[in-house]
Amino acid sequence: MAMKFDRQEFFRTMGYLGAAMLVAGLLRYSIQGVHLWFSTTLMIAGGVLVLVAFILNWRAILSYFTKRSSKLGTNTFVMALAVLAILALVNFLGMKHHKRFDLTVEKLYTLSDQTRNVAKAVTKDVKIIRFAKQPDQELADRAAEYVSVNHHISYQLVDPQEHPDIAKEYGVSRMGQVLVTSGNLTERLEANGEQDITSAILKVTSGKVKTVCFVEGHGEKSLSASGSDGYSAVAGELKKENYETKTINLVSENGVPSDCSVLVVAGPSKPLFSQEAAMIGKYLDDRGKALLLLDPDTSPGLDDLLNSWNVSLGNNTVIDASGVGRLFGTGPAVPLVSDYGAHSITQNFGRSMSFYPLARTVSVADKNKMDPSPIELLKTSSASFAVKDLEDLKKRGGRLDPKVDTQGPLSLGVAVDRKEGDKDARLVVIGDSDFASNQVVSMQRNGDLFFNTINWLSADENLISIRPKSPTNRRITLTEGQSRALFWFSLVLLPGLVILVGIIIWWKRR
Repeated sequence: MAMKFDRQEFFRTMGYLGAAMLVAGLLRYSIQGVHLWFSTTLMIAGGVLVLVAFILNWRAILSYFTKRSSKLGTNTFVMALAVLAILALVNFLGMKHHKRFDLTVEKLYTLSDQTRNVAKAVTKDVKIIRFAKQPDQELADRAAEYVSVNHHISYQLVDPQEHPDIAKEYGVSRMGQVLVTSGNLTERLEANGEQDITSAILKVTSGKVKTVCFVEGHGEKSLSASGSDGYSAVAGELKKENYETKTINLVSENGVPSDCSVLVVAGPSKPLFSQEAAMIGKYLDDRGKALLLLDPDTSPGLDDLLNSWNVSLGNNTVIDASGVGRLFGTGPAVPLVSDYGAHSITQNFGRSMSFYPLARTVSVADKNKMDPSPIELLKTSSASFAVKDLEDLKKRGGRLDPKVDTQGPLSLGVAVDRKEGDKDARLVVIGDSDFASNQVVSMQRNGDLFFNTINWLSADENLISIRPKSPTNRRITLTEGQSRALFWFSLVLLPGLVILVGIIIWWKRR
């Protein structure tokens, strides 16, 4: 019995086979990335078979598309193609115009204002180079943020095995090494964080490393002390921002050394000699820049100097009776500040907070005097007041006495800029040194205040900003009882309830 030849079925099969060959050839090409002879043959043969099947079977194809069901299917197919085309277009635009969104509360994956200021100020070509075979996506994403701010900054991944000449040029001896280089200066990174990269960019682009000199000999805060009241954290951060730090003794140095870009007197517990005060005054008169952190219950011996700069140092201690400090584990002797003066040091602070353990008032001595005219940087709330005798305050239960106390708001710090001809001297006085100690320098805006002050005094305004934030610890610690309750609810009660509801619905529909 002879088998009947079905012409339409043959052409349909030819079309399916051609389409399969065409798709297979395209897939091989997309994977291999080059036109190999086999992939090319598959695509050509598949295209020819599809074209022949269409020409020889066009009547049946036209008849198929005139059916109502075929029209619906065609519409669905066209809609699917349209969706795929839109997705492809969006993907193409995304590749051409890359945009990342940082949804973290602290903006952990967005460059800080300080870093953006540093990157914008770069006028030399800077390269961030990672020597490795495999990319580090986190570093690449972070470097892309720098590149987007300034085209002078670039990032590249170099395989030292494929390019041993480049590795030898930079003295690279291990995989994973990251360098920041500009001209003939190179910095090797120990970590790849934002602060590390920004610090390295500063070092390879800055023409001069500035020195911050800390006065010693009168019980001041120690740069090497790692305890709660030390300044080792301050010293480390200043180094990251491309400053050198050193301690000086004004008597043995016979004045302020010429290499001191900024002079810091941090919490002297004993008075400076009159000769030392005169040395600081002479330094300021000759374009000097100084930061004086003067704690209550001390007599720093700088009255004449402060008077000449129109600064009044209060003989008192500021008390904050608002109770807000309890939320942060502090008491009334740690005034909170969220009101800042109109100055570049505090311009980005908004209504954020800073804390000052045991502070005294520092204000403008004569507000009618125009030269110099200090700007009050830090204002406490109206619930604060200044007392002259803490023992007397204890006797009256910590309550305000309007007869002897000074009602807030109160000023805790001032900044003065004195210009005479081509001379520009700057002075900042704050009635507390503990706000920058290791224990509290990381609280809220404390660190930003200290480092922004150093930046302003050293005329590095491009560094003044809010520094990178650390992630908030949101881990939940459960007690044993809470863990047990969570186990029974999530693994027993909730699944059991879902199963029970399912059984009831099935029984009713049965």
